Amino acid sequence: MQLSPTARRIAAGVLAVLAATLGLIVLDRPQPASAHGSVTDPPSRNYGCWARWGSDFQNPHMADTDPMCAQAWQANPNTMWNWNGLYREGVAGNHQAAIPDGQLCSGGRTQNGFYASLDTVGPWVAATKPNKFTMTLTDQAQHGADYLLIYITKQGFDPTTQPLTWNSLELIQRTGRYAPAPMYQADVDAGTRTGRHVMYVIWQASHLDQSYYLCSDIIFTGSGGGSPSPSTSASPSKSPSASASPSRSASPSASASASPGPGGCTAAYAKTSEWAGGFGASVTVTAGSAGISTWTVKMTFANGQTVTSSWNATLTTSGSTVTAANASYNGRLSPGQSTSFGFNGSWTGTNNAPTLTCTAQ
Repeated sequence: MQLSPTARRIAAGVLAVLAATLGLIVLDRPQPASAHGSVTDPPSRNYGCWARWGSDFQNPHMADTDPMCAQAWQANPNTMWNWNGLYREGVAGNHQAAIPDGQLCSGGRTQNGFYASLDTVGPWVAATKPNKFTMTLTDQAQHGADYLLIYITKQGFDPTTQPLTWNSLELIQRTGRYAPAPMYQADVDAGTRTGRHVMYVIWQASHLDQSYYLCSDIIFTGSGGGSPSPSTSASPSKSPSASASPSRSASPSASASASPGPGGCTAAYAKTSEWAGGFGASVTVTAGSAGISTWTVKMTFANGQTVTSSWNATLTTSGSTVTAANASYNGRLSPGQSTSFGFNGSWTGTNNAPTLTCTAQ
């Protein structure tokens, strides 16, 4: 059947409208992150929100258990889908001139305010760390780094009520160059700080004048945690995934620890969040006086708790005992060096801490 010229024009117009409509629908969907990078341990705000909720970002319980991430997801889901794209170009090292006070976590509202929700003041979920720990920055694109600048807020600053400013920060370390690799690490010493703080990392990529501005929330235990061995890069790690999530609360509420096992390691448990029928927890593994290449932590629960998801370790369950084995990238620890893994679980009755046993080789 042949169409008249008028009918052909009408059909073409209809197809154009349909194509434009479909294009709008596609553009309105959350877009996957482009390949750059971010601090993944302790997690940056944007990476942490994606890791905890990327596969469940419409969960109504987020507002109760993780309110700062909830406001960020509501403001713009693409902030988290693009957790590894928080950068700006052409700063030429003049970071304090380019980034105003109160806008540090968004890179000065870079990219037309794409990451503005990260500047919101409040109780962001915080990772629990000893005062000496190893920071990990994941570089999916392997840009390399001219340097990392690592700041930590001064003692007495309260990030839950005060906006982050340059004057509230202390420069802890300026690293040297890093060759392109999937992951860069730096030893961080928080000194005598205790309680809640913000770690602010500036990653100056090597491939362009491209600067990344990354806020990570931390609760320092005040313990030493040993002195991590120097490391400028590490073997390729697994790509961060939505299951690799830290816990959903700002402060630990229960803890337990294990004495050194036969292999020379200790394990310390902290319940980092709790809600009706669920909880989050982290376990810090510390090598003893000798370095180790692998570790295993057995956790025996007494009140019917079950594990529902985990990160930074492989967990298996047998009855009331959950066994955690190191991941490929965090098994080797120098004397006194620490790493951590975490999990979410369910509970009924009393949510007490488990009994821990740590062994290593």
